[in-house]
Amino acid sequence: MRIAALKERAPGENRVAITPETVKKFIALGATIAVEEGAGLAASVTDEAYREAGAEVVPAAKAVEGADIVLGVQAPDVMALAGAKPGAWVAATFDPFRNGETVEAYAKGGFEALAMEFMPRITRAQSMDVLSSQSNLAGYKAVLTAANTYGRAFPMMMTAAGTVQAAKVFVMGVGVAGLQAIATAKRLGAQVSATDVRSATKEQIQSLGAKPVFVEDVAGIEGEGSGGYATEMSEEYQKAQAELVSAHIAKQDIVITTALIPGRPAPKLISDAQIASMKPGSVIFDLAVAQGGNVAGSQPDQTVEKHGVKIVGYSNTAGHLAADASALFARNLYNFLSAFWDTESGRPVLDEEIGDAVRLTQGGKVVNERLAG
Repeated sequence: MRIAALKERAPGENRVAITPETVKKFIALGATIAVEEGAGLAASVTDEAYREAGAEVVPAAKAVEGADIVLGVQAPDVMALAGAKPGAWVAATFDPFRNGETVEAYAKGGFEALAMEFMPRITRAQSMDVLSSQSNLAGYKAVLTAANTYGRAFPMMMTAAGTVQAAKVFVMGVGVAGLQAIATAKRLGAQVSATDVRSATKEQIQSLGAKPVFVEDVAGIEGEGSGGYATEMSEEYQKAQAELVSAHIAKQDIVITTALIPGRPAPKLISDAQIASMKPGSVIFDLAVAQGGNVAGSQPDQTVEKHGVKIVGYSNTAGHLAADASALFARNLYNFLSAFWDTESGRPVLDEEIGDAVRLTQGGKVVNERLAG
């Protein structure tokens, strides 16, 4: 079983899909590992560290040659897989709803594309969930970036010259990223509030010491979709939520937006009028900017100033913490493949529940039901 990992080619992608730690673990399973030269440098992993762990460090074409499995953070171009075995697996993130042409190219190339972002949110797959591991770091980085952009202090400070008031931070969307954003803002000493379309998150918000902000007067509307993801709300709920948020947001210093709906553009949470209601010098960090953005006028990797408010967002937030993000991503991949490792055949054999969920292509066809729908 030959496993290859390539250097990421996507602009601004600093992560790598394998680390010396997981190289050793794969070798312990009986696999041989090939890593492209320079693959880990942007994530602070040297070629020598890979060699010491037992991997071959070679040019890209030689790394892929004869590979049974290719690992990636973002799916490599099909042309980069020339020389891999027929039917080779590629385990990476594909963004398949937006990159249909890439999925089709994998099918035509005879590869088995395994989309890590389609990992089902079930208990036994938690250690394989790249969305959660990367969102955790993204939520943390969002708050640090907002704090750095904000021209004032976060915690209350009582000094001989007077008191500095604590910053007010509002987190919109309480998934993995939102919860980490709440925790990070609290650690920095801010007054934190948060909202979500799922009422079940109230207790989670309170458990972190933040104030929940929820629509209470619209009954029978719940934003819990399948698999624990948020889904779109009714017009009635959206209107009530917009009114509540508008009143709340005008009092905030920092707003972190984290709302994403799988397979759809990011929902718009903050309008231009709401931005205008905020105090000059306030900061909004849009974690969904790469998927169209939650905030009117947000632009990937740019600081946009509107009505005296700075709007920030990275196209790849976790990539700004490349070393830790790579370590977690690589463990997700190892946990995924090792969980299905068959010692007799010396390779992983996927089951139906997880295998069918993540498999996009097989036998020259697109086979994933979510894409067919």
